[in-house]
Amino acid sequence: MLAKTIKTIAIGAVFVSATTVSVMAADTTLVISSWASPTHGINAIAWPKFIEMIEKATDGRVTAELKYKLASPPAQFDIVQDGAADLTWIFHGYNPGRFSTTKIAELPGYEGNAEAASVAYWRTYEKFFTGADEHKGVKLIALHTHGPGVLHSAKKVTKLSEISGMKLRLGGGVSNDVGAALGATAINVPAPKVYETLASNAADGVMMPMEGKKGFKLTEVAPNSYTVPGGFYRGSFALVMNQAKYDSLSDADRAALDGVFGEPLSKAFGAVWDEIDKIGEEASMAAADNSINAASDEDVAAYRELSKPIIDGVLAEVSGKGVDAKAAMDFFASQMKGM
Repeated sequence: MLAKTIKTIAIGAVFVSATTVSVMAADTTLVISSWASPTHGINAIAWPKFIEMIEKATDGRVTAELKYKLASPPAQFDIVQDGAADLTWIFHGYNPGRFSTTKIAELPGYEGNAEAASVAYWRTYEKFFTGADEHKGVKLIALHTHGPGVLHSAKKVTKLSEISGMKLRLGGGVSNDVGAALGATAINVPAPKVYETLASNAADGVMMPMEGKKGFKLTEVAPNSYTVPGGFYRGSFALVMNQAKYDSLSDADRAALDGVFGEPLSKAFGAVWDEIDKIGEEASMAAADNSINAASDEDVAAYRELSKPIIDGVLAEVSGKGVDAKAAMDFFASQMKGM
């Protein structure tokens, strides 16, 4: 037993030593500010993938480390802009009034996974949204969506009409418009507060992707899920970097990172979201008291009609930014279909 223990300690020491050497060998270690729990898929899978990508691209000269609780989810953009962290991951809906073009990616009606949506999102941004400059003050390095938005609730919902009168935690942006159209009362709290909001009965349910069943333990407090094809909406995220930190890197390192940033990084984060959506769905299916209920054809058609004013409202808002919003939406949809 003692020999086995010594061997285990030795293996651990070798791992720690190798990790330390890798970090020490890097010329630059970027600080990533993140939220949600360390076990959430973005923190446990996506950010490590990001670190792997930038280390490979720069031959180990640039690496990164994750730090938590540097700021609340809505304040992440500001701490990167101010230089308190080098990178972060933001949810656009947490900053109402700050972003408009991002709502094109959130609209209901797109069918496909998060990887396809994230690639389509970056391409749409490059073609239509750069002039709006909504991420001014930081360097935008990726855009992605989560998977189709789902209604998770304590009571079983099997009809669209049953949502009316419910109190729903909504993340902001288009999800708020969806909740209002369905007759629900919105409760806006960041995702890390969802569990306690539902556990305390302050809300009857939440709209989130399937990932939330595992990532935010919704199997325990919102065991019933109600789905529509393509989702009720999609959440919009960005990865941003402190501009001065980017500018301080060598020409070689900036060129190497530019090969990672943009579409490749957007695609990678979207693919991770598909992975964690599957994990969430499997967690729900494995829980004896959970159910997943698909909308009827009649309700799917009804939601399509209900969505039209939401879409029209977003198109009008985005057009106000000097963007051809209808063309942007159509382009987004065509790019998803092409993947």
